[in-house]
Amino acid sequence: MGLITSLIVGGIAGWLTGLLQRGKGYGLVGNIVVGLIGAAVGGFLGSLLFAHNFITGFNLSTILFAIIGAVVVTYVWGAITGRR
Repeated sequence: MGLITSLIVGGIAGWLTGLLQRGKGYGLVGNIVVGLIGAAVGGFLGSLLFAHNFITGFNLSTILFAIIGAVVVTYVWGAITGRR
């Protein structure tokens, strides 16, 4: 993925994760950071489970796996820091 595409996918995934878990987003920069980390984690988990690279550009599977990864990241972060 290109830089601009990564930022857009990260922003969308972070914003949707914020809506799913907190009822609001994390702010523009927070959404992008959560989404980018989530895309990396989601792509890694997807490649382990399905032996296929799902983070391959701007499409529905990329956003879906980025959201799944971001949910996992925010859940683990909340468990480590004690926040819900």
